[in-house]
Order: sequence, then C-alpha cells, then structure tokens
Amino acid sequence: MTFVSPPGYQPVYNPRIPYLGPVYGGLRDGVSIYIQGSASKDITRFLINLLCGESESSDIALHLNPRFDGCDKVVLNTRQGGSWGSEEKIHSMPFSKGKAFELVIMITSKGFQIKVNGKEYLMFPHRIPVEQIRAIQVAGDVSIQTINIIGDAGGGMYPGGMGGGYPGGSMGGGFPDGMGGGMGQGGYPGCNIGGAYPGGPGGSMGGGHPGSQLPGMGGQPVYNPPVPYSSMIPGGMYPKRTIIIRGMIPHGANRMGFNLVVSRSRDIAFHMNPRVKEGAVVRNTRTDGKWGKEDRELSMNPFMEGQYFDMSIRCGNQRFKVFVNGQHLFDFSHRMSFSEIDKLEIEGDVQISYIHF
Repeated sequence: MTFVSPPGYQPVYNPRIPYLGPVYGGLRDGVSIYIQGSASKDITRFLINLLCGESESSDIALHLNPRFDGCDKVVLNTRQGGSWGSEEKIHSMPFSKGKAFELVIMITSKGFQIKVNGKEYLMFPHRIPVEQIRAIQVAGDVSIQTINIIGDAGGGMYPGGMGGGYPGGSMGGGFPDGMGGGMGQGGYPGCNIGGAYPGGPGGSMGGGHPGSQLPGMGGQPVYNPPVPYSSMIPGGMYPKRTIIIRGMIPHGANRMGFNLVVSRSRDIAFHMNPRVKEGAVVRNTRTDGKWGKEDRELSMNPFMEGQYFDMSIRCGNQRFKVFVNGQHLFDFSHRMSFSEIDKLEIEGDVQISYIHF
C-alpha cells in the first residue's frame, strides 16, 4: 500500500478549468474541502461537484452551482443513477463577479456545512453517504488558486488527499440539463481536462514542497481568528514541524507581521514582515529588545492587495523554510534555539482564515 500524505500537504495549485481530480482515501466527518478561487468578471455560472466515482457521469453527492442570471442564486442538488434530485435554490449570493473567494465545505454527520469568505452560508443535508465521494469537479466561469483537503479524521494519520486531474474526457455531464447559456450536456465542446496537476501528487511538487514526507498534523485547525492573534504553539517547534497559515491581504493594506516568539524572554526568534506598499518581505530577529540584521532578498513577492495566500513555515535543524502558494519563498537561518519558541503572533493589515500547527 502506498502512503499518501495527510491532507493539508497535497494541495492542487492553479488547476486548469474544467478540472476533475481524485480525492484519495475518501472523505468523512471532521474533514473540510478548502477552495480559494475567483469568479470571472463576466461570470454566468460555475459548479463544484463532489463525485462518487472518477468520471463526470458518476453520482454526485454535492452539486454546488452559483448562477448569475439576473436573478442570482446558488443551486444545490445531488444526482443518483443519472437522475437529478430535488433542487435547493438559495437566493442570497455569497460570490461576487470578478472577486476572489474562499469556500470551505465542512463534512459533518448531518450534512455539508458550507462557509464562504469566513461566513456561515448553509447546511446541505447528506443524501448520499460521504464515504462514497471519490473526486472533485470544478467547471464554469471561475479560476481556482488552490483546492485542499484539511482536517483530522480521527487519530492523526489520515490517508487522504488530493490527486491530479484526469487526462482526457470532455466536460458537460456535470451540469443538469437546465444549465442554459450553452452549458447544458456537452456544453464544453472539445474541451479536455488534461493533466490539471502535472505528475499527480509529488509530481511537480515533490521533494521541495513541505509535507512531502511529513507525519500527520495534530490538533484542530483555527478558523477565522481575529487579528492581532496570539496563541501558544502546542508542543513548541522541532525539526519538520510545520505551521500552515492561510489568509487574504485586504485592499489598502500596508504591512503585517508573523512572529515566532519565546514567551519567557519575549524574544522574537523569527519575524516575517510583508510590506505591501513597499513590495518587500523583511525577516529578522529581536533579542533583548534589539533588532538584528534584516534579510530582504526574494525571488518573488506573493503578498499583494486583494490576494489570498497559502503559507507554510517549516522548521528545520538549521533554518526555517517558507513556502507560499506552493512555491519556495525563502529560507531563514536560525539565530537562536528554535526549541524555545512556544508562541505564534500575527498582527497588522491581514485577514486570517485558517491556522494549523
């Protein structure tokens, strides 16, 4: 049996749309599907399907279909044996044309608890057992930054996670007949899915991506904490320990700080300070109230107004490795013992949606 890394470590980044990719290990209570994306400026509709098989004609345990058609609504449904169930239509639209969004679909014993941009949206009761879900499909007028499966499904080790996209196969079957707007059955003529994620898990992201060989994450994630945020780090920092932080830079943001702190002395062992207006990400330490020498060099700067980010800070024996949106951003060599770090602090112009130690 091949072990697939626990969720939180095999995100799919920037898949080609339409996308259809497997969910290894299935889903169960306590797991969440986390999707960052943005709706096109001229959007008419898009869909997210949780499929019970690895083809677009499989049964659909959850069909989530925002429609911008003058009478904006979100349609929810299921499909079994080729037949659609009874539609639920919600006339409050949480998505906006041309705007980024963050969608969390949380699996509970009662149903799918859906949150958009940090706000509770609705609960859709299960009609098909979630254990049957095998794939995720995304199509329509939308671009996706990341699809991620997160959360602990009992006992830490959870052999689930995202796979790559399926080669071949045209889209269209994912929409009910009544889609309209040229997007009914077969509404994507000649549009192949292709390798939405080159090489599948560990293909393009093997080796360097944090978590390629990591143990399961402990503890529960923190959703939507207020900023400034301060929390003790359960168990402190040690080699291979990874902190995942996801959030958004609001418009008008100037700067923010992410600090790994030794609470006993108030020293900051690692200070990361994205300065949005300046286009810099400054790194430093502070001991006995005095700042050290700044590190500034960067290959790219992902921290821009209106952008979501997905960051992991991984502790090594010699240095911290920081990845943002699946790409290595920088290393920061330890200047004091990482074993004394016991606190995470976040401050400044940033909205945080998710923290997991």
